[in-house]
Amino acid sequence: MPDVVIVNSGVANLASITSAFRRLGTSVVVTDDPGVVAAARRVVLPGVGAFGAGLAALRARGLDRAIAEAVARGTPLLGVCLGMQMLCEGSEETSAVAGLGVIAGACRRLPDHVRVPHLGWNAVTAVAQAGLVDSGVAAFANSYALQEAPPGWTPAWTTHGVRFVAALEQGRILACQFHPELSGAWGAALLERWLAGATVAPSATAGEGPAPGLLPRVVPCLDVRDGRVVKGVRFQHLRDAGDPAAQGALYESQGADEIVVLDVAASPEGRATQIETVERVRAAIRIPLTVGGGVRSVDDARRLLAAGADKVSVNTAAVQRPALLAELATEFGSQCVVLAIDARRTGGDRWEALAFGGREPGRPDAVAWAREAAGLGAGEILLTSWDRDGTRSGPDVELLRAVAGAVRVPVVASGGIGERAHVLEAFRAGADAVLAASVFHDGDDTVDGIKADLSLHGLRVRR
Repeated sequence: MPDVVIVNSGVANLASITSAFRRLGTSVVVTDDPGVVAAARRVVLPGVGAFGAGLAALRARGLDRAIAEAVARGTPLLGVCLGMQMLCEGSEETSAVAGLGVIAGACRRLPDHVRVPHLGWNAVTAVAQAGLVDSGVAAFANSYALQEAPPGWTPAWTTHGVRFVAALEQGRILACQFHPELSGAWGAALLERWLAGATVAPSATAGEGPAPGLLPRVVPCLDVRDGRVVKGVRFQHLRDAGDPAAQGALYESQGADEIVVLDVAASPEGRATQIETVERVRAAIRIPLTVGGGVRSVDDARRLLAAGADKVSVNTAAVQRPALLAELATEFGSQCVVLAIDARRTGGDRWEALAFGGREPGRPDAVAWAREAAGLGAGEILLTSWDRDGTRSGPDVELLRAVAGAVRVPVVASGGIGERAHVLEAFRAGADAVLAASVFHDGDDTVDGIKADLSLHGLRVRR
């Protein structure tokens, strides 16, 4: 019997959670067999995507009854993200669908005055004197959450527009709205305690800890071709910049908040190489991973998510067929869907969106395209200034302000980062995250060096 049985609901990023447990030396089985789940020593219910689709998938396989049996037997249970929400009685996301009812209460949508989805790193504040969850900073990706703690459960809290439950504990059940498997060393320590049934002496006084609120993200980008990291200027004159798995691990050790892998020469023939690269990078890191390049369908996205991506990025295929964004959001949830826009200034304060790696015009108005895409289901905009890409001349702050002001989803700034001041400029212009490549690949600066500078200028960062 394996140490951990992970429920394959059909709506989960299984590679990340499986990799996290295997890194701890734990034997893991992924299954959709209700008999295996009901008899398991420990059960993990992960999940991404829509509440209704997740419950339908569980019930179609009889996994809802198997989870109920495991809970009745006192089996240690871990629910992650959508997995936690499915353990509740219901959700505003699909109000006609009943949850599993293990946790009393229904999840509600986060308020409209903040950017939704809630993507990135936020504080977790524990209230127990000794429990599984310690105060710290964790990786979140959610639009809905439980906003009241049910009686009999010990909560930990976070805030994004409204205070909501970050985690619940009761006996051997742990439910996390955040992703412990993507929360670096802090998350790995939590998984280890859950495996052992151990508690932790709080690192801060109960109810205290890091200040709540999403932290600005610093994101190294790995442009990949034929399994190697490359870098160029305006997508041309590519040069070798190293091994993607090794680079990803290095940047995580420096404090990277996320890694982006973009296959700059993705093609149907190169799909196997792309999948292998994603698998290698996922095995090497414990933080969120976004992957793009050659995503033309729901099946393409599913393959990347199965290989270890947490989000998929689309560009040309969405320009050609915008409905793809809605299809991806329906299948996997908007928090998994990133629209990449390569924007070129056309004069004054106007930009066009390019397609095919910057080689052809795509949409005449990049700002309007960002707004339309967010309405269709894109949960994040990866905004690259084509004019600044690889030049190290600084971000296009006018472009950033225009797009950040037009959408209510997170915006990642890319293009032109050459020094620490440029990163600060981008955040002050409204970016939620800043992506860079050359400055890291060439060894001119480090993630922790940039974060130290941001901190000196008054920005709270994850350290």
